[in-house]
Amino acid sequence: MTDFLFANDAPETQSPIVNNLDEWDILVIDDEDDIHQVTKLVLSGFNFEGKKLHFHHAYSAAEAKTKIKELQNVAVCLVDVVMETTHAGLDLIKYIREDAQNHDVRLVLRTGQPGEAPEESVIRDYDINDYKNKTELTAIKLKTLLYSALRAYRDIRTIEKHKHSLEKIIDASAHFLQCDTVNQFASTILDHVSDVMGLEDNEIYCAAAVNSQSKPASDFKLLAASGITDTNENTEVPEEIKELFVNAHNKKESLKNDNQFVGYFPTKDGLETMLYVSKSSKLQPSDHQLLEFFSNNISLAYDNLCLRETVRESQKELSYILGEAIEKRSKETGSHVKRVANYSYMLAIKYGLTPYQAEIIKFASPLHDIGKIAIPDMILNKPGKHDANEWDIMQSHAQQGFDILKNSNNEILQQGALLAYQHHEKWDGSGYPQGLKGENIDISGRITALADVFDALGSDRCYKKAWPLEKIIGLLKEERGKHFDPKLIDLFLDDLDAFLAIRDSFPD
Repeated sequence: MTDFLFANDAPETQSPIVNNLDEWDILVIDDEDDIHQVTKLVLSGFNFEGKKLHFHHAYSAAEAKTKIKELQNVAVCLVDVVMETTHAGLDLIKYIREDAQNHDVRLVLRTGQPGEAPEESVIRDYDINDYKNKTELTAIKLKTLLYSALRAYRDIRTIEKHKHSLEKIIDASAHFLQCDTVNQFASTILDHVSDVMGLEDNEIYCAAAVNSQSKPASDFKLLAASGITDTNENTEVPEEIKELFVNAHNKKESLKNDNQFVGYFPTKDGLETMLYVSKSSKLQPSDHQLLEFFSNNISLAYDNLCLRETVRESQKELSYILGEAIEKRSKETGSHVKRVANYSYMLAIKYGLTPYQAEIIKFASPLHDIGKIAIPDMILNKPGKHDANEWDIMQSHAQQGFDILKNSNNEILQQGALLAYQHHEKWDGSGYPQGLKGENIDISGRITALADVFDALGSDRCYKKAWPLEKIIGLLKEERGKHFDPKLIDLFLDDLDAFLAIRDSFPD
């Protein structure tokens, strides 16, 4: 059989072999050793896209199955039909496609006995990519076959890589939209850019920056950079990258070369985001396309984050304004609500809530006394002790506050409704208006109760003078497990100086 296999062709100029560690894995499956040797000999100088061939050998369909399991990236299988059985090669093809679920490898069926596997029926019934009678396989035709098969494999792998990368971009975009702060957003960029590129972190360098389209190019703000934890100083970015950010800003377009990419994307609100990426090896055109898409998603997500931060800041501002308005009606200062807000945030963090949960409590806490708007001035600002009827009216501010805010769909106002309702509940169940006890009181209500009482005791009121710190601490210890959650009291007293620093930062 080998007498006519790979018959002589006209001489061909061989392409020089490029010294590249990457190779194309080729699996030769045939029960004749001569076929293996001649195939390897004829293709010994073969080179495609700078990569040589790496031959693997199987002498039966059973051995080929083992090889298929072991090898992750076989590009082409040259499969003999007749081996241990007359249809062993056909059964192997079904195994590769159906059992191993390998649809990327290019399968070329070779036979020296066409009668055992008629070409038309085999091509129709089996998922193969080419069918060759060994008698027609000259050296030139075998090389032509390999070029065609490898191009197809390369394209399939490229499509698969793009599909995988697009899935990663979609996943990254979902994570971007979940970010609540710029710091989280920056961290997410670094976490996902190497994933999108299918590279290890140490193979890639990334930096992201934002600027205003109308500001000087050098005014960009660094969001994130590989290996940098504090992005407040632009000097930490290499000068070369600074210059690229400046150039992208001035040209208002993305910049690309073999090893670097700077994506430039303006937003409709006058901002611009820029993403710099470089890797140790050459950036392919497909890499540039993926990074362009990824950069655009970063821009849209950052724009969305800025909008949400603007809304959040507006909500916070409104919360403070409403809280201060109520406090002023009670002849108290606006600094009270700011102190309570910051005490509440710190307590929430120390208790173990997430920064996002702590911020919601912080923004909502100024609304805890909003129900006082419904209390008559003569009762609200009475300098002496309330009688029983007046006290009932005064206590109703908790229910009134809840009723004012309860129908809102806004997260901060919903939290404000809960705080208004529960900030006078007590750990031992003796509070009002519901008489809730222990952990039946929401943690936000327990936190705000402590923050409010601590600040109120240390401030002048129409009915009392500010208490000295020693007396306040004594009462907190006495009320531990009665009025207040014991754990919160411990957290508060263990870091008392931090809370006193907040008090000193917002004087009346």
